[in-house]
Amino acid sequence: SLTCRSSQVRGTPCPDRRDISSIMGFSGFGKKARTFDLDAIFEQTRRTAIERSRQVLASSLCSGQTCCEWYTVMCSSVCVCVGICVTRNPVESGSDDSDSDSDSEPRIGPLLPPGPTAGGEEVDVGPPLPPGYGKSTADDDDEDEEMQDEDDENPVKRIPDTHEITLQHGTKTVSALGLDPSGARLVTGSYDFSIRFWDFAGMDAALQAFRSLQPCECHQIKSLQYSNTGDVILVVAGNSQAKVLDRDGFQVMECIKGDQYIVDMANTKGHTAMLNGGCWHPKIKEEFLTCSNDGTVRTWDLSSEKKHKDVFKPRSLQGKRVTPTCCTYSRDGKLIAAGCQDGTIQIWDRNLSVHTKFHCRQAHANGSDTSCLTFSYDGTILASRGGDDTLKTWDIRNFKKPLNVATGLTNFFPMTDCCFSPDDKLLVTGTSARRDEGSGKLVFFDRQTLQVVYEVEVASASVVRCLWHPKLNQIMVGTGNGLAKVYYDPVRSHRGAKLCVVKSNRKEKHAEALTQDYIITPHALPMFREARQRSTRKQLEKDRLDPVKSHKPEPPVSGPGRGGRVAAHGGTLSSYIVKNIALDKTDDSNPREAILRHAKDASENPYWVAPAYKK
Repeated sequence: SLTCRSSQVRGTPCPDRRDISSIMGFSGFGKKARTFDLDAIFEQTRRTAIERSRQVLASSLCSGQTCCEWYTVMCSSVCVCVGICVTRNPVESGSDDSDSDSDSEPRIGPLLPPGPTAGGEEVDVGPPLPPGYGKSTADDDDEDEEMQDEDDENPVKRIPDTHEITLQHGTKTVSALGLDPSGARLVTGSYDFSIRFWDFAGMDAALQAFRSLQPCECHQIKSLQYSNTGDVILVVAGNSQAKVLDRDGFQVMECIKGDQYIVDMANTKGHTAMLNGGCWHPKIKEEFLTCSNDGTVRTWDLSSEKKHKDVFKPRSLQGKRVTPTCCTYSRDGKLIAAGCQDGTIQIWDRNLSVHTKFHCRQAHANGSDTSCLTFSYDGTILASRGGDDTLKTWDIRNFKKPLNVATGLTNFFPMTDCCFSPDDKLLVTGTSARRDEGSGKLVFFDRQTLQVVYEVEVASASVVRCLWHPKLNQIMVGTGNGLAKVYYDPVRSHRGAKLCVVKSNRKEKHAEALTQDYIITPHALPMFREARQRSTRKQLEKDRLDPVKSHKPEPPVSGPGRGGRVAAHGGTLSSYIVKNIALDKTDDSNPREAILRHAKDASENPYWVAPAYKK
């Protein structure tokens, strides 16, 4: 009607319904829409449900003690019939009316399954178990719990050595390992002066380092350690200046070099001799510690690189200067310990640098380099790895003699270290081996008795560094043949090496060569015609005829040099003068010819003799 009304207003004739349907593209135009009565539909649905429920009830077999009562429940304007089976007590059904009014209430809900009721044996609910699976009794549960407790109590079962990956650093000894607190990145240092960065999350199964650099030029790397926050790395090399790098290898700080002509090392601003070790403070993130061959142990602050913070000077029994070979902080950061070359272990209070707080004169053999000192996680036990092939544990409260001693642990390197397990029950260190004379091992000791409880044969080379990360529960090992190995357990370890072994090798991206097809245009003008591609054989034949390109290189000078070319004489002063002046040593055996050689030049350009005779 709207269409007709609008067409009449414009003065156009009203179209027919058939025309509109053909124009609009659908049929049934103009028919009246159906109307639905929702209330009638709901009522019909309710009656159908009641009839079907009554039919099901009539077909079901109800016992004499059970009757089904029907209740109508109103739910969202729709009546729903619910049948509830009320089970009555058989004693109650046979009694009189007085008994029916007793306090016992009817049981509401579905019927109980046939069989013994409560008070007897338990009723099996659900489908039967498959053959071979019996009921789990309390004894079985107790046995499982006991086995699990035994695994938890036995620390050897928690050693993650079932799987390993190998990182190829180079060919020389891996002398330093560092793992950040989160366990995402590993940094390795070597005798080849380089350090490599490994990212477990970014590596694939090819196990390639993402960065390699030489921070201290031609000095061997002695120690690497991430700070507590994991944002910077302490690099201790064979020079006298420790460096601090950020996570990407860029330098943040370099310690100042001391004045080697000052006798009192406390008055110098820094170390004056080769460094031996260093570590970060466990609580203060800006402070770190270094020890050097100049006989001092110094603390540094990351914010002030112009001068050290404190100086600790270990002394012998006669008061002479001794060289500290390793140093460390206690777990709470209040003590500083140093192992010295005369076999002593000296411990200072961090705030009192003059006198030692604990001292042991004969901790290890005199003249042997104590390669490592480390505190247990509870802070009461100190472990020392000596150059005399021993491993000793000490009680800080009674520092006169060691608690236990393990011998026969070969040590060829001044940085062979030891570490405690994350649960503080085991102590692990590495052993050295000569080339082609055995293999290096990773030896695990019981902390209380220092008895060997487990061994891992690592490689046919020495085991120099070992690191047991507490969060990852993985063991990093640096060997004498340039390898860094990571041991892990797929179940007990977390992240770390597990992230990269599951990745497939990335395909190498080949550079796409842009080749232009040669277009042949036979009827083009010469100025627009492209040069035809010719074979290389003819070009080589042309080059052979060219006297410049085919010039034979001059042979090396074997005798005395001539014509500006100098023979390789050596590093003497005369050879240096000859190389720079390029003397022409011609044969001057005939003096007349030697003089007449310059006659023409003297007559044409008189400079000395002819002008003098003229005057």
